[in-house]
Amino acid sequence: MFKKSGRKFQTKREKSEFDQKTLDIRRVTRVVAGGKRFRFRATVVLGDHKGRVGVGVDKGADTSEAIEKAARAAKKHLIIITIKNGTIPYEVIGKFSSAKVILKPAGEGHGIVAGGPVRVVVGLAGITNITSKILGTTTNKLNNARAAIEALKKLKMKSEKSKIKE
Repeated sequence: MFKKSGRKFQTKREKSEFDQKTLDIRRVTRVVAGGKRFRFRATVVLGDHKGRVGVGVDKGADTSEAIEKAARAAKKHLIIITIKNGTIPYEVIGKFSSAKVILKPAGEGHGIVAGGPVRVVVGLAGITNITSKILGTTTNKLNNARAAIEALKKLKMKSEKSKIKE
């Protein structure tokens, strides 16, 4: 458990079951008496390639702290989706703020045809064949990623409703 390295004891880090990708890092400024205070906001997507994925956002004094906090936030907001033959069962549209995303199932060997944040979200979810399109004019990575999550949530809800009817 503990490894002696020189005079200090270090703990071994266990390998996480989740992969994480940093979508965005922004510098945010707060104006106070005497000047400006800078912090960093990180947007992180967390997934296990087996149907669990989440998006987290948090701020910190430096980038590594912000990324760590955002990863913890993403872990708290994980969703579970069903994947059939490497793709989604049916077409869904997700909307968050001004971002709209459409996700369509694709055949075997098609690959991930998606832009930026949506590609990261569906890739970390474990979807290997999908077509998607970001509708509208927003270039906000956070809103586009959250719209993709909303679309995937609709998949989850519809599959649960069909189970209840059976």
